[in-house]
Amino acid sequence: MWRHPLLKVAVFAYIAWGGWNWFISIPVHPPDGILAAAEPDQGELRSVQTYQFGRWTLTPRATYQITARILSVERYHFDFLATLIPEDLALGWGPMSDSRILDNMEISQSNRFYFWRSSSRVGLPKDVIISHSANTHVIPDNSLIARELSRLRRGQVVTLTGILVDGKRDDGAWIKTSLVRTDTGAGACEVLLVQDINLVRYQ
Repeated sequence: MWRHPLLKVAVFAYIAWGGWNWFISIPVHPPDGILAAAEPDQGELRSVQTYQFGRWTLTPRATYQITARILSVERYHFDFLATLIPEDLALGWGPMSDSRILDNMEISQSNRFYFWRSSSRVGLPKDVIISHSANTHVIPDNSLIARELSRLRRGQVVTLTGILVDGKRDDGAWIKTSLVRTDTGAGACEVLLVQDINLVRYQ
């Protein structure tokens, strides 16, 4: 079977793709302590200029910068948002960036939602967990940002800078960003057009 060059290329590409996806699924294990102490910084826009991303029109709502620990990464390929938002990041800051808290929690993502479950040893009130973590739909502003986002792993600390946006597709499909950190359920996710991304070194 190896006499066919295209088949050989396809097999090697599949192996490489599988190896890469295996690697990025391995979590980073940071030290104990609060790794992202600051609250997200949300600000007013100086001007509102829509952005066109393929079939989507994005309307800016606020500037946004967040430094947070990545609690979970979920990548999407087939839902109606996948071409615009290939990844969702569950992000935690303050006490929700501390391994001593997170080691006693179960965190997962599915269907564009972020889920958590805590044991009695966590000791954090529900409202503190909610106000210090969020599921964030990340839209890459360009191919470089898209590549950086695709490499992110659970446990890393990252600073994301950009604009919170609402989106509307040409067929009427839509998505709206949250503008507060205390909401839950449908509509509680931040929709962030990422214009800059930096990994933060552990102190």
